[in-house]
Amino acid sequence: MVPMTFPRSLAFGLAGAVLASAALRTAGQLPTAAEHETIAYSATAPDDAVARLQKRIDAGEVTLAHDANRGYLPAVLRALDIPVESQTLVFSRTSFQVDRIAPWSPRALYFNDDVYVGWVQNGPVMELAAMDAKLGAVFYTLAQDARERPAFRRETSTCLLCHDSSSTTGGVPGLVVRSILPDRYGYTITAPKGGVTTDQTPIEDRWGGWYVTGRMPGQRHFGNLMAPMLAHEVGNVKNYLATLDLTAGANVTSLDGRFDAEPYLSPHSDVVALLLLTHQSFVHNVMTGANYETRRAMYDDEGLRRSTGRQTDGLLEATTMRVNGAADRLLRAMLFSREAPLAGRVSGTTPFAARFSARGPFDRRGRSLRQLDLETRLFRYPLSYLIYSEQFDRLPAELKTAFYRRLGEVLTGRDQSKDFAHLSADDRQAILEILRDTKPEAALGAGL
Repeated sequence: MVPMTFPRSLAFGLAGAVLASAALRTAGQLPTAAEHETIAYSATAPDDAVARLQKRIDAGEVTLAHDANRGYLPAVLRALDIPVESQTLVFSRTSFQVDRIAPWSPRALYFNDDVYVGWVQNGPVMELAAMDAKLGAVFYTLAQDARERPAFRRETSTCLLCHDSSSTTGGVPGLVVRSILPDRYGYTITAPKGGVTTDQTPIEDRWGGWYVTGRMPGQRHFGNLMAPMLAHEVGNVKNYLATLDLTAGANVTSLDGRFDAEPYLSPHSDVVALLLLTHQSFVHNVMTGANYETRRAMYDDEGLRRSTGRQTDGLLEATTMRVNGAADRLLRAMLFSREAPLAGRVSGTTPFAARFSARGPFDRRGRSLRQLDLETRLFRYPLSYLIYSEQFDRLPAELKTAFYRRLGEVLTGRDQSKDFAHLSADDRQAILEILRDTKPEAALGAGL
């Protein structure tokens, strides 16, 4: 396919999101939640995997080799231990490098438990987001020019215009996985049910604007689809959707003929990687939100005590309610509450699933929270593996205490509420036993 260029005025998908977000803020200001005194997002030096890699580069311990065709991408993935098999491809024009992304030149995304990397063909920069234990998602760019010494540049307001919104990230700096119906040039026509994708999003509403390789028997999705008409030519969107075959993008195992895959590290956009990307980005955002809310609650608690002279032991009742609420939101996310079901055996087109599951850790019976189900749900034992992450480990003590207490109530069956009805007695027992062997702190904190 021959790349084509279009007027910048057509890039209304990204531009609209940026303008709408900017209109809600005073020029030059960052979001209130991130800039609260106890967070101080822009003023705080991050301590994440990318920041640590930069320190190693500056110390001469790591050298990033430049590839003539892909820039620093292969070297960065190796340095951050991000698997090539995690590659997913998004062709909708929903990134700030909008003029370089299209169905014939999709943006490639790669991830591990802590870092996300975005690469665009011939793009001047590589995009990265790393999870910081205090700050949440921290955004970076890396210039792809071999003449420049590799330096990850931290981005704040530019990225946060889209990556800090109450409607997409929960009002904290976070990740955005969207689903839109694109036209044949990759511009947005509509977004199924709001467009933001989480574990609760029905499969049939996911992955619009993404290439997807793999099989999902009995289910369709919006992946691999693009409308023949251009966005500005569509009148009544609902009527137009009724004319499209929305099943055509499912069960695609090869992307041959859709774009030239030669510049990419892989010709795949594995459906299992997309399922994991959806889950992980959602939980990272909820975790950041719980962290922020707890820190603000503790800050307010201390301020109220000072202003009133109250010397009571323990937290104020209002503070306890805020912390418990944050813990409960995180618990529901990490236990896959109201997860959209799978309708049959899902299979990807790369070794991603096997390699992800092989990472463990495993209990004495060989079970792991990374074991995938892929028949009726994503995981065999539905407690998120992000309980092992540094971001979780460094949550405020008050939040973790509340989280573990609620986790114990669920796993012992004392909480049989609707949010956890998907967990059978066997599920609860297995998760409990896995935690005892692989995360003793969690088991002890939950009283298990």
